[in-house]
Amino acid sequence: MESTDTALTPGLSATATLTVTEADTAVAMRSGDVPVLATPRVVALAEEATVAAVAGALGPGRTTVGTRVELEHLAPSVLGATVVAQARLDAVDGRRLAFTVSVVDGPTEVARGRVDRVVVERERFLARAVGR
Repeated sequence: MESTDTALTPGLSATATLTVTEADTAVAMRSGDVPVLATPRVVALAEEATVAAVAGALGPGRTTVGTRVELEHLAPSVLGATVVAQARLDAVDGRRLAFTVSVVDGPTEVARGRVDRVVVERERFLARAVGR
């Protein structure tokens, strides 16, 4: 499937914001035993920003799915903190999309990395997933 999503161009960006609650902590997500923002939740927030960055640029019936995440979690965020993930589309190679992501808690960068996604036909993708 060749991409016909001509609006997918490097530079597209978006943010996703989260106020840290108990449900977002390492304790709740079982990824650690401290009540701070869990790394899996940071990854999810970064991916949310990547999805938002290209949502308006995809053709009908298309979506993106994550294929690779590379993230450094640099600093903790406590309960009540507001963290913001920013994603920027850096490269488009056919159906493959490469993003740079950064997550901040106020002036502090708490995570940074890259996320790769692939453009897929939603129905076709779901049919293959269910048919396994």
